[in-house]
Amino acid sequence: MAGHPPTGDQHPRILVFSTNTISDPGIDLAGSSHLHYSPGIRTISLPCTSGIKPAWIRHAIQRGFDGVFIAADGDECAYLPDCAERASDITARGQQLLREADLAPQRVKMAAICSVCADPFITHMREFAAALTRLGPVHAPAERVAV
Repeated sequence: MAGHPPTGDQHPRILVFSTNTISDPGIDLAGSSHLHYSPGIRTISLPCTSGIKPAWIRHAIQRGFDGVFIAADGDECAYLPDCAERASDITARGQQLLREADLAPQRVKMAAICSVCADPFITHMREFAAALTRLGPVHAPAERVAV
């Protein structure tokens, strides 16, 4: 289903699910430190990674995002001791939903992002954007829906 890779000023559109107390501060630190990352990134904050519904991943891709990045709590979650395992299961189920919709499961990536992980966040975004560029857009530009 991949089309042509983005050219010129086009950037892959990435939806980032992050958490209020763990990954949001790291992402905010990247911005306040003036570290550059793609303007195609949008974030949705949640209290806990385990609150992400796998169907949201498929929905985001079907509505025009090129990829979904889950900035997981890892072992730092204040809500659930098994949050990392739950996040891994959510990611796997999201990838399965993409396969079932004939979409590349590589459009979903998960990594633990801590409150001081500005540089790792930037690295993940650059690498993920490059991988998504190689995959090409899910939809033709005219098919993309404004979010």
